[in-house]
Amino acid sequence: MTVKKHIPNLITCLNLCSGMAGIYVVLEGRILWGAYFVMAAAVFDFLDGFLAKLLSAHSEIGKQLDSLADMVTFGVLPAFIAFKLLQSGGQLEYLPYLAFLIGIQSALRLAKFNIDERQSERFIGLPTPANALFFSTLPHLALSIPSLGKTLLHPIVLGLLVVIFAFLLTAELPLLALKFKTFSVKKNFLKYTLLAVGFFVLVFWGVGGVPFIIVTYLGLSMVDHSLTKNAVQL
Repeated sequence: MTVKKHIPNLITCLNLCSGMAGIYVVLEGRILWGAYFVMAAAVFDFLDGFLAKLLSAHSEIGKQLDSLADMVTFGVLPAFIAFKLLQSGGQLEYLPYLAFLIGIQSALRLAKFNIDERQSERFIGLPTPANALFFSTLPHLALSIPSLGKTLLHPIVLGLLVVIFAFLLTAELPLLALKFKTFSVKKNFLKYTLLAVGFFVLVFWGVGGVPFIIVTYLGLSMVDHSLTKNAVQL
C-alpha cells in the first residue's frame, strides 16, 4: 500500500486525538473548550472522507477506524460535556449520569449507520456530529444569550434535552443530507434556508448560535419529510 493510502487514516486519527483532548479539557473543568475540539474533529471527519475519495484510498479498516474515532469524539465527548453541565447544577446527585445516554445512543447510531443502506440520500436519525455540536455549544449560547442559557442549562431542562436528543440519534426520522446534486434554488430551497439561517446566527452569536442551527436543521428536515411524503401520496 502506498503512502497516500494511509493519509485518510492519519486524518481520522487526528479526529480521534481531538476527541481525547476534548474529554481531557472538559474533565479539567474547561467546558467551553469542548466545542472547539468537536469542531476541529468535525473538520477532520470531513477531510478523511474527502481525501479517501480524492485519493481512491477507501478501505475496510478506514471505515471501521472512522466509526471508532467518531464514537470517542461525537459520542463520549458530548456525553461528558452534558455530564459536567448537569453536575454543575448540583441539585440532583444522580442526574448527571443521565448524560451517559448520549454515549450509548451514539454507539447504536454509528453501528446502524454502518449497515443501513438507506442513508445515501438522507440520514436516518440525528447524525452524531450534529448532536455533539449541539451539546458542546450550549455553554457558548449561555454566554451569548444569558437569559435563554439559564433556562436551557437548568438541570431539569437539560436532562430533558439529553433524553430527547438521545432518542433522536436512533429515531426512524429521515433528515436532510447537505449534498447538492444540483444548485437549483427550487430543488434545494430548504438546504439554502438552513445555510442562510446558519450564516445569520453565526454572525450575531458566533459559536453560541450553533444550537439554533441544529434545531433549524431538525425542523427543516421534518418539513422536507412531510413534503416528500405528500408528494408520493399524490
